[in-house]
Amino acid sequence: MGAIYRREMGAYFISGAAYVFLAVFALLFGIFFYNGVIGSGTTETSAMFSSMFIFVLFLIPILTMRLLSEEKKNRTDQGLLTAPVGLWSIVLGKYFAALTLFVIAESLVFIYSIILAVLGDVVWSTLLGNYFAMLFLGAAFIAVGLFISALTENQMAAAVASMIVLFMLYLLDSLSANISNEYIKKILSSLSFYSRYVEFTQGVFNLTSVLFFLSAAFLFNFFTVRVLDKRRWG
Repeated sequence: MGAIYRREMGAYFISGAAYVFLAVFALLFGIFFYNGVIGSGTTETSAMFSSMFIFVLFLIPILTMRLLSEEKKNRTDQGLLTAPVGLWSIVLGKYFAALTLFVIAESLVFIYSIILAVLGDVVWSTLLGNYFAMLFLGAAFIAVGLFISALTENQMAAAVASMIVLFMLYLLDSLSANISNEYIKKILSSLSFYSRYVEFTQGVFNLTSVLFFLSAAFLFNFFTVRVLDKRRWG
């Protein structure tokens, strides 16, 4: 897994994708920070993090689109699949490379927080809660994007499909609100990514929600392993 991880991290920076991702993330994060915090004359960051759900939803597919689709397009996937390394090592190596880049980008919030601390008191416990909420969300979304990247050799198709799937997950709350059947409503509500994420940004720590995001990440990584396993023997 270590070799795959280092390979992917190198590819991100050599191709320049890492710099573009970090620059866009920093720019948008800065806009949200200025409008939602400084512009509002507050040191409270919960509303800013809550609003950033949509931003993360559209940005993460750009981070994951090339991870496996590029291997398939360049016909390097068979060499990778027949290498003396397990499928889980391949998947997790790529997954953690993307997650590492996401963590680096998200950690920019601490730079903004130092600026915020100059302007007033920062509730660091709330800030850390928001930070980990986005981290858990990103961990799940990256797994979804990696799975979809494994299904196609077209990077743009992988990005667009990931955005659509993640946006559909976002719409589960709206769909649930418009369904009268209580059983179906309960199922859709239990699968909601947005309500669980917002719950964290409002200062509510729910272990069930943590397990939900981690389970989603594991499940989609498992799906990715199954796709590669089928391709290996197909």
